[in-house]
Amino acid sequence: MARTPQSTPLLISLSVLAFLQTSYAGGIAIYWGQNGNEGTLTQTCNTGKYSYVNIAFLNKFGNGRTPEINLAGHCNPASNGCTSVSTGIRNCQNRGIKVMLSIGGGVGSYSLSSSNDAQKVANYLWNNFLGGQSPSRPLGDAVLDGIDFDIELGSTNYWDDLARALSGFSKRGRKVYLTAAPQCPFPDRFLGAALNTGLFDYVWVQFYNNPPCQYTTGNTNKLLNSWNRWTSSINSRIFLGLPASSAAAGSGFMPANVLTSQILPVIKRSPKYGGVMLWSKYYDDQSGYSSTIKSSV
Repeated sequence: MARTPQSTPLLISLSVLAFLQTSYAGGIAIYWGQNGNEGTLTQTCNTGKYSYVNIAFLNKFGNGRTPEINLAGHCNPASNGCTSVSTGIRNCQNRGIKVMLSIGGGVGSYSLSSSNDAQKVANYLWNNFLGGQSPSRPLGDAVLDGIDFDIELGSTNYWDDLARALSGFSKRGRKVYLTAAPQCPFPDRFLGAALNTGLFDYVWVQFYNNPPCQYTTGNTNKLLNSWNRWTSSINSRIFLGLPASSAAAGSGFMPANVLTSQILPVIKRSPKYGGVMLWSKYYDDQSGYSSTIKSSV
């Protein structure tokens, strides 16, 4: 009896190979700093869940303001109480995790009045959080990996100048990473010009609190259409920004099983895929969201 050719395993192998070639691995970015009950920075990085941590927020700066950092219940910067965060920064970096200072946020007082003002803010950030020197470094002497732009209020002007000024410090030997958290409607009202500079390494787009481009029950189309717009327009690694629990945002929460089964298999085909960003460490502790999705990211 003649043997029937067994082609099925080869077809399966080819399909698996095709999938592997078009699916990119990513990491999870997390915001830490806005709830004193979310653990220390060292504890955050020791979970092994996160590849990037944004310390939130420097929420007062620019236009002559005395800069202020707000880390909620973690520490009081007014009495130099946050310098011990340096230990956590170094512990995270020793694990290969990039740690950024996030500037802006949804509550604060910040703006840039001119290109010259943008350079002044860049100088302040360099000397107080990056590779420069200052007698008043709020987080101590650890050198952060970069600056995250979470600009959500105030003026829309000169953020591109700040990006260029900060990027200029990379010439001093250690790269200054630039990251951003724009809202998903494209282009972002505050960060559109800055993102067009092409200087941003990681862009975690907020696909929540924005009904035109977020997930709603049973509808992934608005989010996926927006994702495609971002990845085709911005030359950076793009991350899918989501709330870590339904309590973490007003709208846009996506159940983990929807993310892993319906969204990630699609967006991971993009060579610009970087991973998933979650707001925030506190809410992730409550929900266990990152633990559920990590193997799929």
